[in-house]
Amino acid sequence: MYSFATKILKLLLFIVNGKMNVINKQKLPNNQPFIIVCTHKSWIDVVCLGIALYPLPVYFMAKKELFQTKLIRKLLENLNAFPVDRENPGPSVLKIPLKLLRQNKVVGIFPSGTRDSEEKALKNGAIHIASKANVPIMPAVYIGPSSIKGLLARKKRTIIIGDCIEVPKLNNDKETVIKAANELISNEFKKLIHTESNLI
Repeated sequence: MYSFATKILKLLLFIVNGKMNVINKQKLPNNQPFIIVCTHKSWIDVVCLGIALYPLPVYFMAKKELFQTKLIRKLLENLNAFPVDRENPGPSVLKIPLKLLRQNKVVGIFPSGTRDSEEKALKNGAIHIASKANVPIMPAVYIGPSSIKGLLARKKRTIIIGDCIEVPKLNNDKETVIKAANELISNEFKKLIHTESNLI
């Protein structure tokens, strides 16, 4: 269903909005699992990231509130989404993404939360998972419309992939490693957004 939905959404968005720019896709690791962290404002950037990485499937971390009804939960699961408690992110949050990464899958995390504390928690979660699974973090930014109105106005859509971030094991200097990785992710986001006009 993920493949079918991605193809349909790609076609619909092309008809409504035109072709999406995907920049630096060649930077993605080949034949190995990784975590991709992407800026986030609405459902549109989630869809566009999935389209940008296709045919590589992405397993998206989504807030647990979206899974409350049986029908929606089934739909989201078929679209490779899995729930996470953003209010109380405990050790259990690591279980599903670690399992997916060990199965050579790609995990997508959107750390631009509605609050600074939520964004920090999601970034830290990505860093913990990457360290524990020994996989790289690939930053990405979405630049474009975040509403149906923007899509219909044919504002251009762009996904830009950044440079690979390797996270060492979290040992005695855990806080230092997390802080450094957090800064790398944030700086990469800023760099990609700042240079977007020069890349396309």
